[in-house]
Amino acid sequence: VLVLQHCTGFFPREPRSQQRWASSLPMNTVVLFVPQQESWVVERMGRFHRILEPGLNFLIPILDKIRYVQSLKEIVIDVPEQSAVSLDNVTLQIDGVLYLRILDPFKASYGVEDPEYAVTQLAQTTMRSELGKLTLDKVFRERETLNTNIVHSINQASDDWGIRCLRYEIKDIHVPPRVKESMQMQVEAERKKRATVLESEGHKEAAINVAEGRKQAQILASEGQKTEQINKAAGEANAVLAKAEAKAKAIRLLSDALAEQNGNAAASLSVAEQYVSAFSNLAKESNTILLPSNSGDISGMVTQVCLCFLSYLIMCDCSAHLPWPSLSTHPCLSVSSLRTVTVYIFPFPSGYDYLWQPG
Repeated sequence: VLVLQHCTGFFPREPRSQQRWASSLPMNTVVLFVPQQESWVVERMGRFHRILEPGLNFLIPILDKIRYVQSLKEIVIDVPEQSAVSLDNVTLQIDGVLYLRILDPFKASYGVEDPEYAVTQLAQTTMRSELGKLTLDKVFRERETLNTNIVHSINQASDDWGIRCLRYEIKDIHVPPRVKESMQMQVEAERKKRATVLESEGHKEAAINVAEGRKQAQILASEGQKTEQINKAAGEANAVLAKAEAKAKAIRLLSDALAEQNGNAAASLSVAEQYVSAFSNLAKESNTILLPSNSGDISGMVTQVCLCFLSYLIMCDCSAHLPWPSLSTHPCLSVSSLRTVTVYIFPFPSGYDYLWQPG
């Protein structure tokens, strides 16, 4: 009967907890074909014998028995929802998904009674422990860090089970209604604050732009004024220089004229004419009185003017300007012997009488 049971596979099925991640236990025949990504644990006379690899395998019907079938594929386990308390004493309802893989079929078969249950309980306890280290805000903000810490903690404990936790993902986090309302109010307040800050930043930027525009305008205006003043000063300097050059040229021409023959007499005559013209112009104004330095000697002043005029006529022999035909015909004047001329002016009712005296 025992041989018949081994050959026909009529032994009772193993509990589901020992083969939940693989197909059901196969019939114990002599020739076996193990599927890819599966490992079959074989016991011989109740003790571990070997692990069948994928492909063709042979067993002894009565002595060998397939005890466990382990899948080497990545396994997904739903972690049930549970309660956890954060660092700021907020009760949370949280669940997740666990991804793992069997690395050692021997440890997975003999290291723990129910690997799925053990890993699930370990994930839940680790989640509660990690949530107790974080505040509510950090739970939402550091979700990725929380997942990484849970995976690290699970791998430290599941190494003896031959199981490797690949990753853990938190699916949903549920908070109490009051906490949710307060969080919503906080979010709205934060949005209003952000809007106010952005508005103030906009006003600030606008004021800065206006100030910068005014500054640039003032700089440009000052530069324009500076350029205008520089140009004006340059123009005035050029005008002064031109006047000075013209005056210097006139002085040079006058000097050249004075150096010529009869130049001094011509200059004296010009000065006398300007002197008489200036006094005649001043005499036209009824309220203007100009007294020369020798105002008490009017006759001397007139004498100097007449001397200059007569000297010029004598040297130029301009007798046509005199009342007599020629200076040489005057009874009291000899041109050939004339070196200096003295004019005497005597006031008469009918005018002036000129008395010439040579020498």
